[in-house]
Amino acid sequence: MTRWEPDARGRMQRAALDLYAERGFDETTVHDIAQRAGVTERTFFRHFSDKREVLFDGSHELEQVVVRGLEESPSSVPLEMVADGFAAAAPFFDERREWSKKRSAVISAEGSLLERELLKLSTMGAAITEALRGRGVGDRDAELAGDLGVAAFGCAFQRWIDGDYAAVAGDGAGFAECLRDTFRDVSGVLRACDQVAAPQVENAAI
Repeated sequence: MTRWEPDARGRMQRAALDLYAERGFDETTVHDIAQRAGVTERTFFRHFSDKREVLFDGSHELEQVVVRGLEESPSSVPLEMVADGFAAAAPFFDERREWSKKRSAVISAEGSLLERELLKLSTMGAAITEALRGRGVGDRDAELAGDLGVAAFGCAFQRWIDGDYAAVAGDGAGFAECLRDTFRDVSGVLRACDQVAAPQVENAAI
């Protein structure tokens, strides 16, 4: 084994994901991953704390990009700020569509991984809510926009990896377009709910 290991981290990520897809997460060991990637187990643990973290590498950096995009948004509408935040992270996903698709399948098949994924999304939602507060949004609106934003992101992501969005918008459509359309759909649903609720409020006042 040579000391110089070009792209060792990337090789381990690809090897791990392939093995998880082939054998299952529980049946794959760190030794298996290191062997396929052509590195030692010691090298593996220099990069990752355990075999789960291979799938969640970059989560914190992604959260930072989303928050920064939100903070720099020219909009003053909470949900639009959140949409701008996620749109800032779209290039990350465009470069990793096949990886994301395979990763999603692996996580969906393993309860502990799905639980960790939901925890990561919850953490991102909390960071978004805090960033909205920093932009002067009230607590209630910030929490609601944060929760709705994470939900919209999840819907957009699923449409994108399933190919549903490309079937409608064309193969050249990127994740940013899918995000924007999904956030517009959410805004449309909210407007429709508001229109339904308004007459009920008026009738109650009579």
